[in-house]
Amino acid sequence: MKVLSYLFIFLLIFSCGKKEKHPYSFYYWKTNLKLNDTEKEVLAKANTSYLYTRFFDVDKVNGKFEPVAVITKDKSFKTEKEIIPTVFITNRSFINIQKEEIGFLAEKVSDLIQKKIKDYGLKVNNEIQIDCDWTSGTKDDYFEFLKQLKKISQKEITCTLRLHQVKDKSLTGIPPVEKVYLMCYSTSSPLENSDKNSILDLNVLKSYLSKLEDYPIKKIEVALPIYSWGIVTNHFGKHKLINALSTKDLDNPDFKKISENEIELLKDGFYFGNFLNKGFKIKIEEISEEQLENAIQFLDKKIGSYNIIYYQLDSKFVEGRNL
Repeated sequence: MKVLSYLFIFLLIFSCGKKEKHPYSFYYWKTNLKLNDTEKEVLAKANTSYLYTRFFDVDKVNGKFEPVAVITKDKSFKTEKEIIPTVFITNRSFINIQKEEIGFLAEKVSDLIQKKIKDYGLKVNNEIQIDCDWTSGTKDDYFEFLKQLKKISQKEITCTLRLHQVKDKSLTGIPPVEKVYLMCYSTSSPLENSDKNSILDLNVLKSYLSKLEDYPIKKIEVALPIYSWGIVTNHFGKHKLINALSTKDLDNPDFKKISENEIELLKDGFYFGNFLNKGFKIKIEEISEEQLENAIQFLDKKIGSYNIIYYQLDSKFVEGRNL
């Protein structure tokens, strides 16, 4: 009996100390739906049945709603995952929107999603996700759009939730959906002079989400970053971004190392598709496994059970990662 008791205690300790593996999937955020071998392999290992795929953006141009960067599909594209159509809508699309325009916009968004599904023969889930950085001034019209889209599409409508929309929920309101996707990245602007990692800074994340457990919508999935970029600073302190750079890209005889993730150019030239001058600096921001794990440990204390959607599925970002 004593042996059994010790065995039970050991198993209990082991199970308590074992890291919980959250089910995960990916966002696909390119204009052309096409997967290379690395992306296919990584997606096949993802242990949920979904791929969150951006179909198009919506913006207001000269007072009219316009679909932007509508997705195309390569003939070779194939996956067993169910596609969840995702649409990004600019906040300015809802500024001064007329009541009758809300239903019109919902109808056009639903129609274009259905057209792309039919055109490309996509296997889709019964969900549409809307991504919009709404504010206190646009919340009422945006929330009405979500209701109208649900009614018109007859689909489950979900939406993204940014950090400030959690912290300032009394101002920005609670969207009329049953499930939200918490975007745990873009914790600050990359174009500011700062020593913080603008993609994900844990202290900033914690300050925004200190009361996350009080958020009224309890079905929360989590979007985490695996992307990277380079921040270029010119002689006048102005910044610009070059996407998908990593510290591996800093290994160049024309670069003078300032630190592990920052260099100074030693000569003028074309670098990463951009003409950059001598003296310009490039600082890399990327996300380590440790940063992701620390964020997950914090979120586990706040919301418990959830799926993770990594942003985004690209061989540059997923190769070699232990997800």
